[in-house]
Amino acid sequence: MVGAMTPRITARGPVSQALQTAFRHAATLDSPEMARVVELAGVALEEERDLLTDDDLQLALFMIYGLSYGDTVDADDEWEWNPQLVRARRLIERCFEAQLRARIPVDDLPEPDAEHVAAFLFALTQEDGGPGLSRYIARTASREQLLEFVIQRSIYTRKEADPHSWAIPRLTGRAKAAIVEVQSDEYGAGRPQRIHAEIFARTMRALGLDDAYGAYVDEVPAITLASFTMMSMFGLNRGLRGAVAGHLAAFEMTSSIPNRFYGNGFRRLGYGDDVTEYYDEHVEADAVHEQIAGRDLAGGLAEQHPELLEDIVFGAKACLYVDGLAGQHMLDCWQAGRSSLRAGVAVAA
Repeated sequence: MVGAMTPRITARGPVSQALQTAFRHAATLDSPEMARVVELAGVALEEERDLLTDDDLQLALFMIYGLSYGDTVDADDEWEWNPQLVRARRLIERCFEAQLRARIPVDDLPEPDAEHVAAFLFALTQEDGGPGLSRYIARTASREQLLEFVIQRSIYTRKEADPHSWAIPRLTGRAKAAIVEVQSDEYGAGRPQRIHAEIFARTMRALGLDDAYGAYVDEVPAITLASFTMMSMFGLNRGLRGAVAGHLAAFEMTSSIPNRFYGNGFRRLGYGDDVTEYYDEHVEADAVHEQIAGRDLAGGLAEQHPELLEDIVFGAKACLYVDGLAGQHMLDCWQAGRSSLRAGVAVAA
């Protein structure tokens, strides 16, 4: 099938514009349109841009990953593994990973056994100091800011669990069993109506928002896209299987308490269970998940493959770092009296 780029996504620069143009054509090995994407990506990366805040390259990576997730771009299915597209993707990914590793030092490591790894990760996440955004939402955020928060989080949450699920076939033994247990809950344990992404969709509808995936891509900044593309990069690359395990562990360990605050913020402004169900669900679920992800997934993987320990810690720290930047962006904007969205337009429910 060959289609047009989904209209709701607007290019943010020459690389994403060239990618949109290529996606309007059939996937061929000698596509001049995709060759142009590779060329422009190389030029952009030579400029040593900060990929965490680069709208053009983050949107390009988001659209490339969209071929694997579905429901993001309309394009010939053959583009997904087209050699030229993979070349463009790897150019961006290598630079993205290198920048993350340069900013996120892994200077101390626990012993490579489940208990030491779990204790290390729990200490790491407790030191994070990340509840600033969640406490602001609980106590101070306006209705408009709560809507912006949901819009920002929809980029990941309408695909909740999917980036980490890429790791399942890359793991074995204790670590594999652990991630399947966590992901099964994320996907509703066999009950479609309990899939967490679908519960979040109900929250969006109750707020008067569009729950179609990607409906608000144009509204969110590069750092919000980076949070999603980073975990996608970890999950989609076999060589980063340690990083995706560490990322999921940290993600679960920093979920339960903030979600309690988020739910309280919506209740403070009079919203009911149709809005807060998603957050209330995660207060209990993630209190269990953090134990499984810390000990059995991250710790079990470190025991089985000690050579992956450094990447496990890197993935956990990367989760805290990038999600912290995304949250701080919202908090800084709101405290300065402006919108956290790119367009800066107030959203009405």
